[in-house]
Amino acid sequence: MTESSGMDGRGAAGAAGAARYGVHLPVLDVPLSASRELFVELSELGYTDFWSAEADTTDGIIPLALTSCWVPTARLGTAILPVFTRGPALLATTAATLAEAAPGRFALGIGASSKPIVEGWNGIPFTEPYRHTRDMVRFLRQAFAGERVDAAFDTFTVRGFRLGVVPQVPPALLVAALRPGMLRMASREADGVILNWLSADDLRDTVRAEVGPDKEIVCKVFVSTNPDPDRLRTEARRMIAAYLNVEVYAAYQRWLGREKLLTPMWDAWAAGDRRGAVAAIPDEVVDQLIVHGTPEQCRAGIQRYVDAGATTVVIVGIGWGDPADDVMRAVAPGATRQART
Repeated sequence: MTESSGMDGRGAAGAAGAARYGVHLPVLDVPLSASRELFVELSELGYTDFWSAEADTTDGIIPLALTSCWVPTARLGTAILPVFTRGPALLATTAATLAEAAPGRFALGIGASSKPIVEGWNGIPFTEPYRHTRDMVRFLRQAFAGERVDAAFDTFTVRGFRLGVVPQVPPALLVAALRPGMLRMASREADGVILNWLSADDLRDTVRAEVGPDKEIVCKVFVSTNPDPDRLRTEARRMIAAYLNVEVYAAYQRWLGREKLLTPMWDAWAAGDRRGAVAAIPDEVVDQLIVHGTPEQCRAGIQRYVDAGATTVVIVGIGWGDPADDVMRAVAPGATRQART
């Protein structure tokens, strides 16, 4: 893939053709300072994309800036940068800088994030997340076009801002969405959506209908090749409990139809029984939300997301016994081909 391979920074890359396969950064347990050779290797194994996150590990930009030099053909994306933790001008200049450094290869994924991250960790009020995200998309559209932005949006006001360096190719704008309102807004205002914590069946049967045609659908998929099912389920339950007791994710899972399966966990958590909440998560939920098994079974599980409509699949390799980088190698798109040569 080269910079002239059809990605124009604004379109739904992969939407009309073969799906793209991405690496989620950071790769757990691999220091960023030691990642160059790994990233090159993963690119050679068929991963076309590298997507960062921003919560409590690395920030969302520095790993991508390094990757833009280490793997100069890779597509780069954020999944996500929270719209509350950077002001509008700072978010625009940050994104424009990376877009200018990697023209045609950067997708800016933004989202509301969650109250624990925004308010609990950063001391910023988590208010009107839907409208704030929508307003940020509208502001960024104007900024990336080189316009002077002097406007009162519903949730913030910008006076007299214009990007000093307008990217040659504006980055694609993607929105993290959990339920119909945000999914429809993303389809209407942005170039696509970013999804996580859903099964391939959820994507096919529930979510895809809310996303407009010709929009990119980026799915973050949790994958483990740990051969010990007992340890895997124990570790997976802890991670599921940590995420799905957050209010926005709980509402999301109810919409997806898991209220009956997850109510015992939510009740125990609300009562302060963390251990009981973890134990209450049924195997069925683990199997729906975590792709696990042999490398062959995992590759088949990942393919189900592609078949369900994902245009870009971002693999979150989870060790739980196997090193995370080995998981990424084992399930890589080119792993089977390499084994045969």
